[in-house]
Amino acid sequence: MAEYDPQHRHAPPPVPKETAALQALNTIIQLHFEKTLEKKRSIDLQKKQLHKLTQFFFLFLALVFVALTSGGGRLQCRHCWVPIALLSLASLAFYVSVAQTLRCINGFKYQRRCHKLTLGLATEKLREMKMRIMTGAGGGFEDDGGEFEIQYQEPPESYLGKFKRNWALHFGFLILIYGFMVSASVVILCF
Repeated sequence: MAEYDPQHRHAPPPVPKETAALQALNTIIQLHFEKTLEKKRSIDLQKKQLHKLTQFFFLFLALVFVALTSGGGRLQCRHCWVPIALLSLASLAFYVSVAQTLRCINGFKYQRRCHKLTLGLATEKLREMKMRIMTGAGGGFEDDGGEFEIQYQEPPESYLGKFKRNWALHFGFLILIYGFMVSASVVILCF
């Protein structure tokens, strides 16, 4: 049996600069692709939660209006403040929940967009490097200063306008529903 001789250690062969750069870019691409998928799953989960919350809210509204219409004359016009107060509290709780859920959804969408932009930049850089290798211009790697890092990309400020429109649509709809609920309860009880 041969003894271990520390003088005869085999050093791993040096990795060419091109191979190291390609491996680094592939790792960056894989990371941002996985993050993009993770954010997509998070967005889908939040949307399901928002839909479930909306269903429960409309079910509650239906129960309130059934109770108002089948009150049997017990509730009169002077009592209209009771359902209005109940509807106002329920609407406030619903609005706060929707606001929080939309905030989470918009945050995940923004992060997903950042990862997609970074993924696109890394993919383009990888494509350029592969073209250099295939054309034999591998010496161009020093042009990058030996740095193969891809900076985290963020969308332009105009991208945030999309979220403001989304908020405006949701809360416009919620205010419209609240106005309808209050006016319907007054009409049912007073006329």
